[in-house]
Amino acid sequence: MRVRARFDDKLQELENQLIKMGANVEDVVSMAFKALLERDTALAKKAIAADGEVDRLEIEIEKDCLNLIALQQPLAGDLREIAGILKIITDLERIGDYGVNIAKIAVEFDEEEFIKPLVDLPEMENIVREMVKGSLDAFVEKDVELARRIAKLDDRVDLLYARVYNDLLEFGMKDSVAKRQIIRLLFVGRHLERMADHVTNICERVIYMIDGIRENY
Repeated sequence: MRVRARFDDKLQELENQLIKMGANVEDVVSMAFKALLERDTALAKKAIAADGEVDRLEIEIEKDCLNLIALQQPLAGDLREIAGILKIITDLERIGDYGVNIAKIAVEFDEEEFIKPLVDLPEMENIVREMVKGSLDAFVEKDVELARRIAKLDDRVDLLYARVYNDLLEFGMKDSVAKRQIIRLLFVGRHLERMADHVTNICERVIYMIDGIRENY
């Protein structure tokens, strides 16, 4: 019984570390996009620096997962969760990297004014942050239906990205001077779209952890 209790404690510690990593990823994304909207170079650099903690947690969690597998010989259900955590932290780390990419674009903008009001990109970012939080809630609560609902939000992000892409290209056809900024904003949209893809991966992994069923969204 004591062995099982120790194992459960270690597994709970892993879950807590993952949630901490997820919260840090949310902060990176939020700071990076706010820095872009406000052309705040200092905040952008803060977001870039914050990603270091995300990377550190990924390494720490991976090490603890492997130690738990090696030393405790977990049962099938437990092993699925540990393997799921290993997959999830990889996706979270990639989301953080995309946040850093947006922060770097914010630094390039500095105080440059936008060529047009940003509407769809902020909506994409709001949905992405909702997806990150929702996927982690689904993990903590072991909620399959929540994971499915969050995964389906990726369709909305894809539609918005298509609209951003088309609008910016159309704008660029009329104003060649703005082409460099258009390219930057297209990259911002692409980074947000890829974040949503990684959150979808997390949701699929949560479903597999709970039900042992592989679903693709």
